[in-house]
Amino acid sequence: MIPTLHTERLTLRAPAPQDFEAIAEFRASDRASFVGGPATKSQSWTYLSALIGHWTMRGYGRWIVTETGGDNTAIGIVGPFYPLDWPEPEIAWTLFASGEGHGYAYEAAHAARGFAYDRLGWNTAASFVNPDNIRSVALAKRLGCSPEHAFDHEVFGKLHIWRHPSAGELAR
Repeated sequence: MIPTLHTERLTLRAPAPQDFEAIAEFRASDRASFVGGPATKSQSWTYLSALIGHWTMRGYGRWIVTETGGDNTAIGIVGPFYPLDWPEPEIAWTLFASGEGHGYAYEAAHAARGFAYDRLGWNTAASFVNPDNIRSVALAKRLGCSPEHAFDHEVFGKLHIWRHPSAGELAR
């Protein structure tokens, strides 16, 4: 049910129980502060379960990012995401420390956006970014996104909506 995407250097694959330790390590760290962490192992288990279940609930979701030809270890999570308390679907990204600094977030988010436009039929996409998360703000800009407005989320606080270029704009 969950397709696998390939980019030049990455594989975006279905989340699986084998990803638990990498996710738990990331979510226990201060690096997870912009995505609801740090978290306990139990909270990370619930997070992984929701990651897997989102595909069933919405018919799409976020992939585990791995290096193609590597050992299949998760280095991030990227893809279309639309939890109940979001104002609209988004293209979400999270890179673990082992995946940072290689341009992987851009490569994976670009592939996820293409999937949302080409396979899901989205006409537009947004990404919700904490304004203090300077790396995510830089990535949104690199993806050609424009800031729109902010919304207050009960758990994550103020998030800025960054609008991706539409499928039509990208085709030009």
